[in-house]
Amino acid sequence: MIVLGLLRLGGPATPYDLKQRVAGSVGNFWSVPHSQLYSEPDRLAEQGLVSVERELGGRRRKSFSITDSGRGALDRWVANPPTDLGELRTPALLAVFFGSDPAEVAAAQLPLHQAKLAEYEQLVAAGRAAAAGAPPGPLLTLHAGILTERAWIAYWSAIRDGAPFDG
Repeated sequence: MIVLGLLRLGGPATPYDLKQRVAGSVGNFWSVPHSQLYSEPDRLAEQGLVSVERELGGRRRKSFSITDSGRGALDRWVANPPTDLGELRTPALLAVFFGSDPAEVAAAQLPLHQAKLAEYEQLVAAGRAAAAGAPPGPLLTLHAGILTERAWIAYWSAIRDGAPFDG
């Protein structure tokens, strides 16, 4: 669905283009192996969900475009969003769980989350400037990212400051 969505939002793309699009968008909240962005478009082409055009010369790169069938599949998926709860997969929490010094982990995590929050806030500011006629989804997910980073900053600040947690 990521490949289909990125092709619908951004138009035709090579696997490398898809990798760049992921890095600047859904890669902020969804891990996508680069190898999958190189193999998945061919699988989708076999299913008729994307079309492929290959350069005749040079590197003979493939460019993929979403088909009407691909748009339909994406529309059906979007119309029936998942109802399960996602995972909280954070290596820093795993380290704390298994015995790392929480204050040291917090000291390392705080600047990372502060930097990510600043990045998201800049993206929102830029997105508002270009928002006329744009779909709301990317801006809404940025707001989720902002709230998440603020929560992480509050959590790691409390850990750093030795605040007790009472369950």
